[in-house]
Amino acid sequence: MNRISIRERIELPKRGFKIINHYCPGMVRTGVLAEAVSAMQPFVSVWISAQIINELSGLRRVETVVLYVVGIVLFNFACYVLKTALKEIFRKKESEMWRWFEKMFADKQMSMDFPDIENAEIQHQHKKLFEHFFMFGYGLPQLVVSTPLLVRVFVNITTSVAMTVSLFVSKTGNALMDNPIWIAILLFFIVLSGYGNYKAVNKTDLLFEKTTRNMAYSNRTFDFFTLRLSQKPEKAMDVRIYDQSGIAEKTIKKFSVFMGGKEEDKYDFLRTLYPALSSLLVGVSNVACYLFVVVKAFLGAFGIGNIVQYVSVLSKFGDGIRELWAMLSDNTLYCRHLKRTFEYLDIPNKMYQGSLTVEKRDDNEYYVEFKNVSFKYPNTDIYALRHVNVKFKVGEKLAVVGMNGSGKTTFIKLLCRLYDPTEGEILLNGVNIKKYDYQEYMSIFSVVFQDFQLFSFILGQNVAASAEYDREKVVACLEKAGFGERLEVMPKGVETSLYKNFDSDGVEISGGEAQKIALARALYKDAPFIILDEPTAALDPVSEYEVYSKFDEIAGDRTAVYISHRLASCRFCDKIAVFHQGEIIQTGSHEELLTDSGGKYYELWNAQAQYYTV
Repeated sequence: MNRISIRERIELPKRGFKIINHYCPGMVRTGVLAEAVSAMQPFVSVWISAQIINELSGLRRVETVVLYVVGIVLFNFACYVLKTALKEIFRKKESEMWRWFEKMFADKQMSMDFPDIENAEIQHQHKKLFEHFFMFGYGLPQLVVSTPLLVRVFVNITTSVAMTVSLFVSKTGNALMDNPIWIAILLFFIVLSGYGNYKAVNKTDLLFEKTTRNMAYSNRTFDFFTLRLSQKPEKAMDVRIYDQSGIAEKTIKKFSVFMGGKEEDKYDFLRTLYPALSSLLVGVSNVACYLFVVVKAFLGAFGIGNIVQYVSVLSKFGDGIRELWAMLSDNTLYCRHLKRTFEYLDIPNKMYQGSLTVEKRDDNEYYVEFKNVSFKYPNTDIYALRHVNVKFKVGEKLAVVGMNGSGKTTFIKLLCRLYDPTEGEILLNGVNIKKYDYQEYMSIFSVVFQDFQLFSFILGQNVAASAEYDREKVVACLEKAGFGERLEVMPKGVETSLYKNFDSDGVEISGGEAQKIALARALYKDAPFIILDEPTAALDPVSEYEVYSKFDEIAGDRTAVYISHRLASCRFCDKIAVFHQGEIIQTGSHEELLTDSGGKYYELWNAQAQYYTV
């Protein structure tokens, strides 16, 4: 296991504080103030109580006793009010902390290069880190909890030292008891008990961390079967129809015990042994302190009230030392997890972002050209595309056809710059698309992918992909996409909630209806390029024909790239690019390609001809 250097023990928490203050401003500061007040309160109370006892056993001045009593009551009341207010603020911020940490992970996911999003190793790293964050509270959550405790440790140790100086300075007249060696002896017992606590915490943390590593697969299995499989309506139907619950039960049972047998017994024994030894050392330390204070008081070094003060303060000093040792162990643990967190957050963006502004042309005269483009996905030597050359301009309707795995969707991913070509270049108006500002370049595309997502928001927000939307524009886009009739019967129109996750009055929609809404979303963006990846896959023949017949109206003056297995749609396009095994092997219009009886398009068309009326 990698050791954490002293420099890392300082630098990692410093960076952690910056992230926490960015996402949860004021939370740590509020927790620190609350803990400082809580830690200081018992010391002042003990000191005042000691003075009251000394006064009662000595001069017994009523006005002095009353002053001390009023003082301790007012002080404790003020501390209680301040402490309660600060802790309430801290609790409120802490309850929001998990949501903000989720946003931190979401921000990173949203800013990562798309190839990294699809990288299995990176996603495993994300999953494991996310699990440790929210299931076990490792890393930044530990830092939030530990920082106020560190303040308590500091207050306990420094104040205890200040309030016990008089214990060792006061003389009894007995050379043995006045010997400074007692300071070393008591300190030895206190530090020894602290070290025992450090070993107990350290061993417990290491054992627990080991078990959480072993539990990782078990947790993911449980999550899949209980949350993703059984509770999602589209999956729950399959579970019931095919009686898959038996498989789920057996799998969950198989991984429900993270160790088992002798290893689990050993874990339980060690988890109990180390804290027990630590408690024994604490007891020895407290006995040594009590005896020393009582003997000095018996020999007349100080009054009876000071016994209360010194015993309490030495006990607090011991608590501070033990907590300091424990925090050293915790520091090792959370620094190790902070390091893993930052390794993930520091995954670099390797794709060149560019800086050129995408020209906003009133005439929408955009030209796109693939020049000898080849591409292979990361961690593979197999080319998904080879030597692709194609050029199209605004207003053209380009159909991309081919068998499964021929490279159609990869072609779109490169066009949208989700990936960069392995070889060759893609040009927009004669300029390599890498040179354009990434966000601006993305803004000229409206895309409907096969695996689009709708959300449990109202219909208008789904179409606009925004909390605010233009109602009339939403309605117009839905009607163009063929959703008009369904919209008319929706109880609240465009304000109707989709699905029932958050609104019991939400409506369930079919796959075909969802596809129309996704198409309306692409129209709402009103970008110069509209890309449709299998837009009619879930539609019935009538709805499919409706989309085809209105294709010119839907696309308007935009450049439309249309991917489809159904070649009937190609008749509505100006140009067709036929992909096969990662290459464009034919281009031309529907009529032109059908004249080549030996071509791939002719073969595909005739395979499907029985389903169409030409």
